[in-house]
Amino acid sequence: MAKNEATSSQLLHLVIGGELRHLDAPVFRDLSQVEFVGAYGSYDEAKQAWKARAQATVDNAHMRFFILHAHKMIDPRGDTSQA
Repeated sequence: MAKNEATSSQLLHLVIGGELRHLDAPVFRDLSQVEFVGAYGSYDEAKQAWKARAQATVDNAHMRFFILHAHKMIDPRGDTSQA
């Protein structure tokens, strides 16, 4: 696969989570305990990982997992074609 093909089809998504202080705000109770679930090349892959991890912690109401669109943080203007 050519470099441009790999870059254009990969949108980096990170899945993280942990225990929140309160249910009404995404503020973690202890940042040292935030769990890095993984990095994924598509939203669908990230969603599968998020869902599996969220379901595994369903007994703890304060546990929350999030999908971060890292590709937007890396290239907020969307000009990756200039790389």
